[in-house]
Amino acid sequence: MGYYNYQNGLIIHHVNQEGGWESHQERCRSFILKALELYKPQKVTVLGSGWLLELPFAELIEQTEKVCLIDIIHPPDVISQAGDYKNVDLIEQDITGGLITEVWLKAGKYSLFKKLKSIADIVIPEFKPDGDPGMVISLNILTQLESLLIDFLKKRSKIKEEEFELFKTEIQRKHIDFLRKHSSVLITDYAEVITNRSGSVMTVPTLVTDLPPSQLREEWTWNFDQTGGDMYNSKSQFKVVALIT
Repeated sequence: MGYYNYQNGLIIHHVNQEGGWESHQERCRSFILKALELYKPQKVTVLGSGWLLELPFAELIEQTEKVCLIDIIHPPDVISQAGDYKNVDLIEQDITGGLITEVWLKAGKYSLFKKLKSIADIVIPEFKPDGDPGMVISLNILTQLESLLIDFLKKRSKIKEEEFELFKTEIQRKHIDFLRKHSSVLITDYAEVITNRSGSVMTVPTLVTDLPPSQLREEWTWNFDQTGGDMYNSKSQFKVVALIT
């Protein structure tokens, strides 16, 4: 369904930005350290750990008894790095609570010639970890949870855009509902600002549900693609919000 290619493409894009992500990564790490100071958790669970680019990994290991890194796929470099520490658990798990399997079972049999007519019966669950997750960190994953699922469904269905928007909203809402039940850090983009070759600017909302109440909130801009590397040579920035809930 594209998750391996997505993971590899992310690190390639990061390298191609020639340091353009450094400010965003530093802001993420600094904010997470503030949450560590506030909650002083014995255990931390990271949802969407990825390549550990935005995570203060060394500090988490030193300051907590257990660090659980959860993602649908862990890159080989991360597996190798985490294997050196006894207090780090790597868990490959669907943080949508099983929606990936649900979509595959409901839509995988359809094709270009035989299309799914509705996604109304696709159940969107809430993530349920094994045991107490401790302090939860949702790290630049909230607005990506539905991305590959919708791409997959669009190739196999005749669904209207309005139905996909409801689908996206519910996925994001269920993720936030889970975070509200725990001491949490949420770092997510909420809008993409695209500048094309002619200089015109378009802002596209990426967050389509309400954010939870927070004890601390910060915002910044992530220069996601300043090289114009896509086929349209457009540049992209994300507006990012970070919350301690």
